[in-house]
Amino acid sequence: MAHTAYQRLEDRFRRIHALGDVAAVLHWDLATMMPRGGAASRGDQLALLKAMSHGMITDTEMEDLLGAADDDPDLDPWQRSNVREMRRAWTHATALTEAQVEALSRAVSACETKWRSARADADFSAVLPELETVVALVRETAAAKSERLGLSPYDALLDEYEPEGRSDDIDRLFADLEAFLPDFLAAVLDRQARSEQPLTPEGPFPAADQRELGVRFMERLGFDFNHGRLDVSLHPFCGGTSDDVRITTRYDEADFTSALMGVLHETGHALYERGLPKNWRGQPVGQARGMAVHESQSLLVEMQVCRSREFLAFAAPIMRNVLVGRGPAWDVDNLSRLYTRVEPGFIRVDADEVTYPAHVILRYKLERTMIAGDMEPADLPAAWNEGMQRLLGLTPPDDRLGCLQDIHWYDGAWGYFPTYTLGAMTAAQFFDAAVRADPDIKTGIASGNFLPLIGWLRDNIHGKGSLLSSQDLLVAATGSPLDPEIFKTHLKRRYLS
Repeated sequence: MAHTAYQRLEDRFRRIHALGDVAAVLHWDLATMMPRGGAASRGDQLALLKAMSHGMITDTEMEDLLGAADDDPDLDPWQRSNVREMRRAWTHATALTEAQVEALSRAVSACETKWRSARADADFSAVLPELETVVALVRETAAAKSERLGLSPYDALLDEYEPEGRSDDIDRLFADLEAFLPDFLAAVLDRQARSEQPLTPEGPFPAADQRELGVRFMERLGFDFNHGRLDVSLHPFCGGTSDDVRITTRYDEADFTSALMGVLHETGHALYERGLPKNWRGQPVGQARGMAVHESQSLLVEMQVCRSREFLAFAAPIMRNVLVGRGPAWDVDNLSRLYTRVEPGFIRVDADEVTYPAHVILRYKLERTMIAGDMEPADLPAAWNEGMQRLLGLTPPDDRLGCLQDIHWYDGAWGYFPTYTLGAMTAAQFFDAAVRADPDIKTGIASGNFLPLIGWLRDNIHGKGSLLSSQDLLVAATGSPLDPEIFKTHLKRRYLS
């Protein structure tokens, strides 16, 4: 029997996905183990994989195959959603030539490699030439996709990370937060000043002990080390593939909390990847539903769960045992105050829930300005510092604590940043729905039993893949579209009650 158009598309996208998996593992290796001298050849390898994938998805027969699949009356709902996601990927790909894809891939590899040493040296000027090349190519990409998709250049980039996400909606949501947060932050800081101050556990905390602690919690949450690893990198991330998940963190032997929260955050990403529908591995419909949903899963684990009083009641004895902690600093009450401490700081990944949105809003505004051509890369440090002062009352003492702290722009990820705060809001809404649906979830967390929570996430989010749009997924799981009031209610309950 001849393959139908749909079957031929599935075969093609399975091969495209496999190439992406190869690139993901190569990128993990670049970030964790590859010697510096391998950077140029690794850039060539990644560029080749990008070009091969692009050629396969933009092949001349693709348009006819998609059209025939659209007209196939025998497709089930999963298959129809798969065709929708195939067409979306094809539309993005056909906006660019193979030469453009390859040029951007090479530029990004070179820029990311240079960023690693520039960040260590707090020397933005060292990476500026490479960043200028990346920005020029990203603007070119944005313009081409803008014309192809009928969107603004920024929204065309955003759509890659957040399908159907639009800056007008983000502007409305972020304006609401910007109006709420200053007075709320002032109230929280005032309450903290009048409350008992948390004690800081005294180190040093050897990296090996911190790793053991992270592994214990990863396994308790459900991370399967037969299908994943925990390693060290300059910037924490979750990569690899759904069947070979690679988590990284970075250790500070004076402060175990940063690495631990990083591990827990990335474990949320990993659980999502592992929970995606196995029957649809290798197909667009079986992949994660955008980065706002992906970030919601990491922030749900890190913020909603692992900074909660319930989690710390379970975790405190394990922390004391593994890190050989002694004294009142390791009591549950003190750890709870410590893990919900609000304090404006320079580093986004270490920020508390209350100040975190300001970090994201700053990056969102800067990258929109940059893509529009209203600011050049050379102006980034000054604009960053001005924004930090305006939003958080802080001026970074150097660029390592400023515009060099995040890998995203140097790695070519433009249009990604707003998904962090969209994810935080979505996480609050998912967790609220979960505990309303199953009151045993919080009881389970307090005893170290995460199965009720993970089960709800598997059923309502992970196992859905990209079957539904982001909004339809949220409505199906929680009963309403994204509602910022749920996030604000969560903040008020945790920090002012």
